[in-house]
Amino acid sequence: MIKPHGADALNPLYVAGEQARAELAEQAADLPHMTIASGAAASAVMLASGYFTPLSGYMNLTELRSVATDMKLPGGLLWPVPVVNIMPANQVPAGVEAGSRIALCDPNVDGNPVIAVQEVTKIEKIPDEDRKLVIEQVFRTDDPEHPGIAAFNAMGDTLISGPVQVLNYSYFPTDFPDTFRTAGQIRSEFEDKGWNTVVAFQTRNPMHRAHEELCRMAQQDVNADAILIHMLLGKLKPGDIPADVRDAAIRKMVDVYFPADTVMVAGYGFDMLYAGPREAVLHAIFRQNAGCTHLIVGRDHAG
Repeated sequence: MIKPHGADALNPLYVAGEQARAELAEQAADLPHMTIASGAAASAVMLASGYFTPLSGYMNLTELRSVATDMKLPGGLLWPVPVVNIMPANQVPAGVEAGSRIALCDPNVDGNPVIAVQEVTKIEKIPDEDRKLVIEQVFRTDDPEHPGIAAFNAMGDTLISGPVQVLNYSYFPTDFPDTFRTAGQIRSEFEDKGWNTVVAFQTRNPMHRAHEELCRMAQQDVNADAILIHMLLGKLKPGDIPADVRDAAIRKMVDVYFPADTVMVAGYGFDMLYAGPREAVLHAIFRQNAGCTHLIVGRDHAG
C-alpha cells in the first residue's frame, strides 16, 4: 500500500489506549482550559485521525510563514495550508507560557468538553504582515467576506504552537457513525477487502452525473480495484448542502449506479477552508494518508 505523506507509517495523535486516555483526561481536569476555534478543533480531529501525518501538532510562526510562502514546512516537506491554533490574546488563560500544558475545549459539542491536551512550545503574536501573507497566498483574495478569510480572522491574533494528544473525535462519530473514518480505519478496510489500487474522489457536495462518470473513467483507466468517495463532514459556508443530506444522496447513487462492493463511502472531520488550489493539494494529502493511489481532481475547493 502507498506510504503516507512524508512518513513510513501513519502518525495518528489520538490516545488509543483506554487507560492512557483516562489518565490524560484526569490530568486535563487540572490544566488551564481554553475553548478553541472550530477550525482548530477540526484540525485536532484530523491530527487524531492520521490525515495530518506527519505533523505532531499546531504550527508556530516560522512554520506558518514557510507554508504560506513556499507551500513547504521549514524542512522542505510539501504542506500547502497552515495548521494552527490561534486565539484572541484575552482568551489565553493567565500564566500559560512556553512549557505549559493546556486543555483544549471543543466549541462544537455541548458543554465544551476537552478534545485534546497541548504542550505549548511557543506563544506568538501574528504580525499584520504575516496575517496578510496567509490571506493573500492561501486564499488568493483579500475579501473579508470570503468564508475562509472570515474564519481565519475571527480566530484572533495569538498563535499557540506545540504537539497535541487528542482524546476524542468531537461530534463526528456520533453524528456520522456509518461514514466517519480515520485514515487508519480506511487503510485497514482496504486491506481486508484486498484493494491495492484505489481511486479517490473528494467532495463537499452531492455527486452529479459528471462526477459519477469521472469516477468510472478513472477506475477503468488505472484498472483500480475500487473507488473511495471521501466527503468532508465539518463546517461549511451558508448555502452549502448539509453533510447528512449529502451523505444520503451519495449513498443512494452508489447503491443504484455502481456495481456492488466497488465503492467505499467515508468521511473526515474537517472544516472547509475554501482555499482553492491550496486546499485541493491538502485534500490530496488526506487521500494519500488514507491509502489511495490515484486521485480525481475536481473544482470543489473555491468559495
